[in-house]
Amino acid sequence: MEARVQRGIDADVIVVGAGPAGSAVAFHLAKSGLSVLLLEKTRFPREKVCGDGLTPRAVRELVAMGVDIDGPGWIRNRGLRVVGGGLRLQLDWPELHSFPDFGMVRTRADFDEILVRHAERAGVRLIEGANVTGPILDERSGHVTGVRVRRDGEDESYTARLVVAADGNSTRLSIAMGLHKRTDRPMGVAVRTYFRSPRHDDDYLETWLELWDGDRLLPGYGWIFGVGDGTSNVGLGLLNTSEAFKSIDYRDLLRRWVKNMPAEWGYTEENMTTPIRGAALPMAFNRQPHYTRGLVLVGDAGGTINPFNGEGIAYAMETGRIAADVIVQALARGTAAQRERVLLAYPRILKDAYGGYFTLGRMFVEAIGRPGVMKFATRHGLPHPTLMRFAFKLLANLTDRRGDASDRIINALSKVAPSA
Repeated sequence: MEARVQRGIDADVIVVGAGPAGSAVAFHLAKSGLSVLLLEKTRFPREKVCGDGLTPRAVRELVAMGVDIDGPGWIRNRGLRVVGGGLRLQLDWPELHSFPDFGMVRTRADFDEILVRHAERAGVRLIEGANVTGPILDERSGHVTGVRVRRDGEDESYTARLVVAADGNSTRLSIAMGLHKRTDRPMGVAVRTYFRSPRHDDDYLETWLELWDGDRLLPGYGWIFGVGDGTSNVGLGLLNTSEAFKSIDYRDLLRRWVKNMPAEWGYTEENMTTPIRGAALPMAFNRQPHYTRGLVLVGDAGGTINPFNGEGIAYAMETGRIAADVIVQALARGTAAQRERVLLAYPRILKDAYGGYFTLGRMFVEAIGRPGVMKFATRHGLPHPTLMRFAFKLLANLTDRRGDASDRIINALSKVAPSA
């Protein structure tokens, strides 16, 4: 369908940020016939700090977008290997009709560019090296009508009927609109690097549930994800629910952690192929509302990372798709009041989809931040495979609406929990 641009504007929708959320919302909008301008401050290819692991939730979104996941560089995995309490337990991804039964690994340097080029082929206009410096506001209504951009040393401006903030945790656009982080929401930090290793083609994602800093057990986990190109993505994620959160040197902790790995795995300084890099993980709707005055928030900009497991890519793509559905319907309305009514439903739609589950996740991270809780859960949970399979479904948010008993319990808990 050919997009038509309304006279006097540069696009129907401007999307700021070309990560998974931005590319997903731009793709779905373009496929619906809207003209989309996607602004990215860097230039591709570019890196992002991430574990590079894609759960079946993320794979489902890729399949729905028509991304070719069978080509070179896409590494499938069967499930999760959990290490802790002296035990190792392998859990296959559950067999569900709502999600595929496999996950994947793809480096973010490749992954993000694959998505953005896929969006371009759908009709999205991409401008790289476009650093958005602030919103353009209507003087009477205070609504966003466009953005100001600094590109190649020059100041530019672009206008649209609606603007989407997909600019990640820092989301300067949201801050400029007065949307600040909620302090009652958990925040995580992830650090990772890559090592040349014979473990590069593991069939399972691997997580270590016990992260020790001396005699302190920290709330978080370590991971080893085989990338399939001769390297492993090795990293750790920590939550701010521990008193030690602000005082830890995360990069040093990662170095000390891998020193305890078997020598044959190759996780040494000599085999490290990139510096250790870190990033913040905004969780559980830590920035709200997700729509205000012509600005729609998706992905990390709206704090949609799962507090149970630190997963962000799937929710970035899902919120991009959900936002696109709402925007398409809104822009089809005849009056500004009608459009606004539709857009104001977007935050409620997100809360209906994730609110109760994220509340359970907030309770979970508060619990494991207490000394002894994580140790007790690891020592007494891992020896029971049935319990761990239930926990696996809960933490990965993988259930069918009308599935087995464990699905029904998880869905019921999410439904009765207060919305985030």
